[in-house]
Amino acid sequence: MVDFNYYAPTEVVFGKDSEEQVAGLVKKYGGTKVLIHYGGKSAIKSGLLDKVERLFKEGGVQYVTLGGVVPNPRLSKVHEGIELCRKEKVDFILAVGGGSVIDSSKAIAYGVPYDGEVWDVYMRMYTPETCLPVASVLTIPAAGSEMSESSVITNEDGDVKIGYSNNISRPKFAIMNPERTYTLPPYQTAAGITDIMMHTMERYFSHDDDMNLTDAVAEALLRTMIECAPEVLKDPTNYRYRAQIMWGGSIAHNDLTGCGRVGDWATHQLEHELSGMFDVTHGAGLAAVWPSWARYVYKCNVSRFVRFAVNVMGVENDFTDPEGTAIRGIEAMERFYHSIGMPINIHELIGREVTDAEIKEMVRKCSHDGKDTQGQFKVLAPADQEAIYRLAK
Repeated sequence: MVDFNYYAPTEVVFGKDSEEQVAGLVKKYGGTKVLIHYGGKSAIKSGLLDKVERLFKEGGVQYVTLGGVVPNPRLSKVHEGIELCRKEKVDFILAVGGGSVIDSSKAIAYGVPYDGEVWDVYMRMYTPETCLPVASVLTIPAAGSEMSESSVITNEDGDVKIGYSNNISRPKFAIMNPERTYTLPPYQTAAGITDIMMHTMERYFSHDDDMNLTDAVAEALLRTMIECAPEVLKDPTNYRYRAQIMWGGSIAHNDLTGCGRVGDWATHQLEHELSGMFDVTHGAGLAAVWPSWARYVYKCNVSRFVRFAVNVMGVENDFTDPEGTAIRGIEAMERFYHSIGMPINIHELIGREVTDAEIKEMVRKCSHDGKDTQGQFKVLAPADQEAIYRLAK
């Protein structure tokens, strides 16, 4: 077990009609003029955007709006938001949507008080010490950005996708009404569940294996997502299961399932290059990469994969063949991915085999021109990264 600091300052307001409290919460955290940041048609079609605007008007909160955030949120939209916030003297950002909208909001929040190019933050050329306060009305449980310090932005110049983490961007509050997730398409629901699970699995696959309480929390979360996934795909309006998934998304990425250990995160880094190059859904990309990563690294700590197979995937433990048990756990996860409509390789993800040139380019970006390794469970040099992409092709 490693020493740790646990910091999760976000106020969670969870339940039916919880968005009714949005104006009071903005005022509570000092907002006087708000940027309402949102994605595409769903916030408008569902009536949620109109409701938030009405509540602000009734509550005496000034606001401006900026929509158009897309999956794998773009730097150009961040620039647009920074300019609008400065022009309108915005002092608070409310994300209405999922992880992409929240991540874009965090990037805007970094950029408003910074005189330079906000991409400097993601390139580690500048460390912000202040940002505008951010909050969210969550509509898509997946990224966990509503309680985390992380954000990921795609720079269209070169299709480079980079994440950045800083506690100053943790949202002040997160409003979570599971009813707002009823209209999510099945594919987006499944990809979100995959992302939630991977946020825990990136922390779970660690050599710090003597924190049993953290393990138990992580395993319970993973089993719950496996239980809930087929139920919400069968009945999208099942409040009980939608609520479990929504809360699971927050727990998976507010660091609770990582206390006492060093996480891996190689699958996320490998996937960032997939979604940066092919603009695929992040959760689906994770499902396409993880089985190949797992097969490549499991011998580094077979017992950890055995525990996952038995305690999460329900595989019978063959004590005479631990490697066989570990592999059966990976295979069980592949069957689960397929059962909810997720891919288990890149061919299934993009509809064709990835080319050698594309693999080389993803490795170049993932390794930052061959200079960086990825991961902790097994430290992946550029050659290892290439091997995993090839296993996944």
